Amino acid sequence: MKQNKLLVIATLFAVALVAVVVVLMNQPTEQAETSAPATTEHVSTEGQPTLGDADAPVSVVEFGDYKCPSCKQWGETVYPKLKEDYIDTGKISFSYINVLFHGQESILASLASESVYKQDPDAFWEFHKALYDAQPASQQHDEAWVTVERLTEIASETTSVDVAKLEDDLSENSTVLEQVSLDDGLVKEHGVQFTPSIMINGAMLEDPFDYETIERLIEQGTP
Repeated sequence: MKQNKLLVIATLFAVALVAVVVVLMNQPTEQAETSAPATTEHVSTEGQPTLGDADAPVSVVEFGDYKCPSCKQWGETVYPKLKEDYIDTGKISFSYINVLFHGQESILASLASESVYKQDPDAFWEFHKALYDAQPASQQHDEAWVTVERLTEIASETTSVDVAKLEDDLSENSTVLEQVSLDDGLVKEHGVQFTPSIMINGAMLEDPFDYETIERLIEQGTP
């Protein structure tokens, strides 16, 4: 009986997720007239998770996908230096925008991150890191691992969110679907072609792992 109940619950979540994907993919989004990345227009970060001084003269934005192994690598190698040198010192603001390049799992992880941010914004970055930490080794990154069960488990370990509310936000009853759709619109508007994509005061880096260029662009924008 218990196994049957669990099967029913899992089936309901699967159906709900399909509904969410259909709704999201049909949301109207502003799309740039050209697919070329913007190099002069700053990304709007209103309502986005942001670290550092919101009034800093330099804005650094990461477009990332929780299913992307390069995003995990960037977070483990480049981000710690960026945080120490520029975020913690108040020289820049750093924001994260969801990308949905890997389909349903990307959408599910994005909905979870937005739900956590809405419910417990102070815990967002710990959940964000834990979600990337949960990503399998690069050889298995295409295997399905983003599930409702795993997301709620990570949220329970790193945040104080209402798990039932989180589960609702992973279904067609989601209250954060609009925010994920907004992120998808920003991805299209700014011509994001790969993840991670890093923009510094509106300039898209050709190589997000080139820390010398990151430093140069930040210093150029810092009084």
